[in-house]
Amino acid sequence: MSAPSSTSLAELAWLFLRLGTTAFGGPAAHVALMEEEVVRRRGWLSEQQFLDLLSAANLIPGPNSTELAIHIGYERRGWRGLLVAGTCFILPAMLLVLGFAWAYVRFGTLPALAGVLYGVKPVIVAVVAQALWNLGKSALKTGPLRLVAGAALLLGLLGANELVLLLGAGLVMGALRWPTLPRKTVPPALLQLIGAVAVLALLPTLLGWGPGAASAAGAAGAPGLWPLGLAFVKIGSVLYGSGYVLLAFLDADLVQRLHWLTQGQLLDAVVVGQVTPGPVFTTATFVGYLLQGWRGALVATAGIFLPAFIFVGLSGRLVGQLRRSALAGAFLNGLNAASWALMAAVALTLARTALVDVPAVLLAGLSAGLLLRYKVNSAWLVLGGAALGYGLHQGL
Repeated sequence: MSAPSSTSLAELAWLFLRLGTTAFGGPAAHVALMEEEVVRRRGWLSEQQFLDLLSAANLIPGPNSTELAIHIGYERRGWRGLLVAGTCFILPAMLLVLGFAWAYVRFGTLPALAGVLYGVKPVIVAVVAQALWNLGKSALKTGPLRLVAGAALLLGLLGANELVLLLGAGLVMGALRWPTLPRKTVPPALLQLIGAVAVLALLPTLLGWGPGAASAAGAAGAPGLWPLGLAFVKIGSVLYGSGYVLLAFLDADLVQRLHWLTQGQLLDAVVVGQVTPGPVFTTATFVGYLLQGWRGALVATAGIFLPAFIFVGLSGRLVGQLRRSALAGAFLNGLNAASWALMAAVALTLARTALVDVPAVLLAGLSAGLLLRYKVNSAWLVLGGAALGYGLHQGL
């Protein structure tokens, strides 16, 4: 692999601007697209390094795929790369959501998006399946790792807590490695990582920041910019899990307690966040625009993503330190196996919602063939699926 300094900031900016414009399908799809670009196309990272960064992103609260982009930027160009990669991945989605929010406020409804989503989802199923195959070859090298991944997949489908699965898989692999160690010592970096994750997991309870908890966000009615920003910083600091968890926080805080939004407005905001490319957390952009116009959109977006930049910056150095220890390396291998399983669980859920009829199944099969046989860039497939789905929807 080339040295980090060989990647220019312009290269990072261009890649993540493009991904932020074309990365439909949610976090699992974003991870798959990043793996294709930074591992197989550019060789910036090995599969093992990519998995380590993915596991590190899964361990901290916030939007996992955005945190992975930030980690990649940090790995290639330090703090400047961190800022460039994260900002460029977020910016296209924020601008698109801002446009939808403007149309929503002006016309009282959303443009028709059902067709775009219908065409994109089958393509994303194929893209994620290809990434799972490639990542699985690195993450699941041994029998114990495959067993851990299988157990994590089953428990994930049954609704087990993601953080418990990740830490449990790491501890299991560490325990299996322990008897073979020539020196029975636990590296400080591993203790720091486990301690930091425990604090982050307990943070909502320690600060009373669960969904619906009291905060400095203000009373019912349109909020000021400062309370609005604080509300979204809180959510970005404590939220683990999927977009459904984000919906729970927004509903409890902004609808039920503060009465800033109606239920219908919140659902429309979540729909826009899901059907536009890039991070689902740009739902905050839509909410901010509804409450305080373009200034509210900027403040809400900055608030929800700011903790991700801070957490990645603080944890980035630990990943390299962990790989230098046999015990910590085994712990990371367990995390990687569980991360693979969580991504597979999301892929299965996506497949159930995407492959709803024969045309969708055919589109997924065609996309898989083009990816595997002809190595077509997945961005073109996503755009083609969006255009085809929109055309089919308009023709109905």
